[in-house]
Amino acid sequence: MAAADIETKHFQAETRKVLDIVINSLYTERDIFVRELVSNAADALEKFRHYSLVEQVEFDTHVPLEITIDCDDKNHTLTISDTGIGMSKEELETNLGTIAHSGSSQFLQELAEAAKKDVNLIGQFGVGFYSVFMAAKKVRVQSRPASGEEGHEWASDGGGTYTISPCPGLHRGTKIIIDLKEDAHNYAVKFTIERIIQQYSTFIPFPVKVEGKTVNTVQAIWARSKNEITDEEYNEFYKFIGNAVDEPLYRFHFTADAPLAIQALLYVPKENFEVLGMGRMQPGVNLYCQKVLIDQHSENILPEWLRFLKGVVDSEDLPLNISRQSLQDNALVLKLRRVLTKRIIKFFNEEADKDATKYQEFWRTFGIFIKEAITSDFEHREDLGKLLRFESSAGEAGEMVSLDAYVNRMVEGQDSIYYINGPSRSAVENGPYVEMFKKKGVEIIYTLEPIDDFVLSHLGAYRDKKLVSADRADLDLSKTTGKQEDTVATPQEEALATDSLEQLCAWMKEVLGERVQAVKASTRLVDSPAMIVNVDGFMSSSMERLLKASGQGEGFGMGGKKDMEINASSPLIKKLATLRESDTDFAAELAWQIYDNARIQAGLDIDPMEMVQRNYRILERAAGR
Repeated sequence: MAAADIETKHFQAETRKVLDIVINSLYTERDIFVRELVSNAADALEKFRHYSLVEQVEFDTHVPLEITIDCDDKNHTLTISDTGIGMSKEELETNLGTIAHSGSSQFLQELAEAAKKDVNLIGQFGVGFYSVFMAAKKVRVQSRPASGEEGHEWASDGGGTYTISPCPGLHRGTKIIIDLKEDAHNYAVKFTIERIIQQYSTFIPFPVKVEGKTVNTVQAIWARSKNEITDEEYNEFYKFIGNAVDEPLYRFHFTADAPLAIQALLYVPKENFEVLGMGRMQPGVNLYCQKVLIDQHSENILPEWLRFLKGVVDSEDLPLNISRQSLQDNALVLKLRRVLTKRIIKFFNEEADKDATKYQEFWRTFGIFIKEAITSDFEHREDLGKLLRFESSAGEAGEMVSLDAYVNRMVEGQDSIYYINGPSRSAVENGPYVEMFKKKGVEIIYTLEPIDDFVLSHLGAYRDKKLVSADRADLDLSKTTGKQEDTVATPQEEALATDSLEQLCAWMKEVLGERVQAVKASTRLVDSPAMIVNVDGFMSSSMERLLKASGQGEGFGMGGKKDMEINASSPLIKKLATLRESDTDFAAELAWQIYDNARIQAGLDIDPMEMVQRNYRILERAAGR
C-alpha cells in the first residue's frame, strides 16, 4: 500500500481527553471493554437486518449474521468480527475519530471526577469503543459497508492521532484487531473471553462464536410471548439465572409499553437463604438494555426489600449515550423502579387471591421481607398492608388471615384493628389481654414475632382503621356490641366495693413504688387478677423487648413507667384486700408476686432470683410454717 493512501488525522479534542482518562485512570473492570465491543457488533448486525428489509442487498448475501472472536495467545492479539452493516471511510472517521454526541464539557468533567474515585467508568458513562484502550496498545478496525463499496482500516495506538487507509478484500461487516498490552495478555485466552461473554452478553440475539464455538446458547426468553414459552423453558431459565437446582415458588413474566417499555421475568425461590444463616442476600435481579447486561445484581432497579427475587429486567427506554448502555437519568430509573414495584405487589396480591395456601407458604418463607418493606417503603405502605398475614382468634392454629379479612369481619361499634403479641398462640390465648375480646366476640390478631408490633405501628392504620395493641392503657371496648362468646351462664363474682378497691389500688401503688405509674381498676379483665398496660400508645411491650434486644432501648426511653390494672372481681384480689388489713407484710409479698406475674404475661423482664426467693416465702406460708 502506497504511503500516500494512508491518511493520518488528529483526534477531536474531546476524544483525546476521554482517551487520556480511559488509558491513565482506569485499570479496574477491564472486562467491560469486551462487552462494549460485542454490544457494538450486535448493534451492527441488528442495523443490517433492518437495512436488508428496506434495501435490495446484493453484496455478501450468503454471509450469516454472527459475531466471531479469535484469540491468539502466542501473538497476544484478540480479534472481534461481525457481519453487520459495516462502516464507510467517512463513518469510520465520524464514529471512531470523535466522541460524537457525548463530547460536552460537562460530560468530560463528570468523567474526570468519577475517575478520581476509581469507579467503573465504562459502565457509568458509556465511553464505549474507547474502552478498548484499557487493554490495547494498538487497535485496527477494518470495515466494509453493506453497500459493497471497498473497505477501509482505521488504526490508532490511543495517542493523539489515528490513520485511515484502504483495505481491499474485506467481507461485509467490521473486524477489530487488538494488540494487547503486556498486562492484558489474559484477554487472548479463550476461557477468559468465554467467561466475559457468558457474564455480560449471554442473551445477545446473534451467535457469538469463540474459536468456532457458540458460547451464548441461552435464549432471552423474557423477550418472547408468554404463550410461546413452556413451563420447562421457564424453569430451565430460572436454574440458569438464579444458579438454582430446584424449581421456583412463583414466576412473574411482565411486559409493558407504557409508561415505560419494560420486559421483566422474575422468580421467587423456594428457600430464604437469609434465615438459613447464609448472611444478607445480594440483589438477585440483573438489569439489561436490549438484552445486554447493564447492571448485574442491580441495587437500583428494585427496592432492597425485594432482594430475594431472581431474574431479569430489560428496558429499551433507559437513556444511553452514543457509546453504550449507560444509565444517565436517575429520574427515569426511579420511575422504572416505581412501576416494577407496584406491579410486583399487585402480582403477589393476585397470587394470594388465586391460591391462599400457596401464598401462605410464600408468607412463611418470605414474609419477613414484606415486614421490612412496611418499615422502609413509605410510598407503597398501604398496598403492602394487603400482603400481611397473621394468625388471629377467628382462625385455627397455623391459619393465616389478612387485614382485609379482619376488617370485613369487624363487629358493630368496632373502629380499630386489635392485635396482641406473645411468644406463642397458646400463651396469648391464655393471657389476660384477650379476655374481654373473647367475651365480646371481637377478633384479635396474634402477632407471634417481636418485630410484628414494630411493623404494625409503622403501618399505623389500614382501610382507615387504626391498628391498636391490646396492651394499651386507654383501650376501650365498651362501644363494641359483638356477639357474646359466653354460651354457658357462669356465676359472676361480686366485685370489691368501690371504697375498698380505691384503697387497695392506693396501697398497691405505695408498695410497688416507682415500678408502676398507677394501679387502677380494670374494665376489661374477666378472669385474670391483674395485667400490665402501656401508657405510651406507640410503645407496646413487644416493641420494648425488640428495641432492648437490639441495644436501642435507651434512645427510645425504655424503662418508662407502666400502669397495672387489677380485676375487682378476682378472688385473689379480694383476698388481698382483706389480707392487707390483717397481715400487711405478707400482703405486700403477694402484691409483688402479682406484679411480677403480670410482667411475665406481658413479656417483660423481671428479677428471677428475687421472684424465686419470694415464691419460697409464699410457699412456706402456704405450708403452714
